[in-house]
Amino acid sequence: MNELMENRTPHSVQAEQAVIGSMLIDSACIADVLNKTRSDDFYIQPNRDIFDTIYHMYAYGQTVDPVTVLDQMRVRGVYTDNSRSYLLELMQVTPTAANVMRYVDILREQSLLRALSKVGSEISSMVSEGVGEAEAMLETAERKIYALRQGRTVGGLEKIANVIQQVYEQISINAASDTRITGLSTGLPDLDNQILGLNRGDLVLIASRPGMGKTSIALNVALHAAKVSKKTVAIFSLEMSREQLALRLLAGEGMVDGKKLLTGRLSQTEWERIGTAASTISETDILIDDNPSLSVSEMNSQCRRLENLGLVVIDYLQLMQSAGSGHSYAGESRTQAVSDMSRMLKIMAKELNVPVVCLSQLSRANESRSDKRPVLSDLRESGAIEQDADIVIGLYRDGYYNRECEAPNDAEAIILKNRHGETGTIDLVWLPEYTSYVSAEKRHDDDEY
Repeated sequence: MNELMENRTPHSVQAEQAVIGSMLIDSACIADVLNKTRSDDFYIQPNRDIFDTIYHMYAYGQTVDPVTVLDQMRVRGVYTDNSRSYLLELMQVTPTAANVMRYVDILREQSLLRALSKVGSEISSMVSEGVGEAEAMLETAERKIYALRQGRTVGGLEKIANVIQQVYEQISINAASDTRITGLSTGLPDLDNQILGLNRGDLVLIASRPGMGKTSIALNVALHAAKVSKKTVAIFSLEMSREQLALRLLAGEGMVDGKKLLTGRLSQTEWERIGTAASTISETDILIDDNPSLSVSEMNSQCRRLENLGLVVIDYLQLMQSAGSGHSYAGESRTQAVSDMSRMLKIMAKELNVPVVCLSQLSRANESRSDKRPVLSDLRESGAIEQDADIVIGLYRDGYYNRECEAPNDAEAIILKNRHGETGTIDLVWLPEYTSYVSAEKRHDDDEY
């Protein structure tokens, strides 16, 4: 019976043996193999044990050859009476290490087929057992399939040694980089230095009172990230239309007064700037959905289908409170609903492995204080929002409350929470005519044009 099951399970004995044999014959190919292969790709346990041994030896800079591998197998407790003869057999059946990446492709294809078979069985069992509603089952099925596409599994225990190796490799990549930040740049250098950019899996909350410019700063960040990273940026606007967002992007990128842009009464120089801005924006891979009733699961579903996703921007959290639920919330129930949304957004960021920037409104609580700068407790229907977010940024402009103040366009990005470092305040400048935020040292001067 076991032999019958093994025959049905997709795997290639020859490919597994050839991959390991190649690493033993020529250690120069090990780096290429490890970049594309992992332990779970091997179906036969002895092959997996040998691969794991080579993996850890290479990771810690040890010499890899048949003698040292056998010695480490003893140390790791996976050595058997057959190990020596089996290693020799692997080297004999491998014709050449030159074709190792072809063997790796076969290995990975069989591994994917096994994973697909397993997920298919899980989905079939879930449906036949009738666990939950159809919509919830579809969401679970999509999540499992998406994880396969990303070469990951949903959940499950992972050896700390594997996690440490992945972290070590990422640290090495960051060390070799020219930049001090570890994530996508926001286009605001001082902010980048404080939060280390927008990092994968992070939920970044930008909060302010209405009209403070949170949509504008989010668009600034989205456009900069799209231009610099060349990745896809998905924007979900539950409040403004695609056309309104496009106008704001044009005004900010072309440095043209938004009101003049609406009327079309532009000078020749301004038309040229708009033409250049339109060309620049069109070359980016920014996608906009302005459906006002989207749920987090619907956003997640759309994002799973994007091949080169780098950033997700959502405007804004409180408008999703009844999205997809078919009813509205009030009082404590409403607070609970928004908290549920924020938790789902954090899960979405982890699953997609990209930063998710979500805008949020502040309550009026700050307006009753003499110092109106936002604090975490000002988050509207806060619930667990501040707990789920990795970074919370509050926007503040004295000119918002007092137009007669000395510098009405001076602004502050107040980092209220930062899992990557310290909190603090970053000085910015608000350019109302262009609906844009810039760093304090990059104050726009019309004379430049």
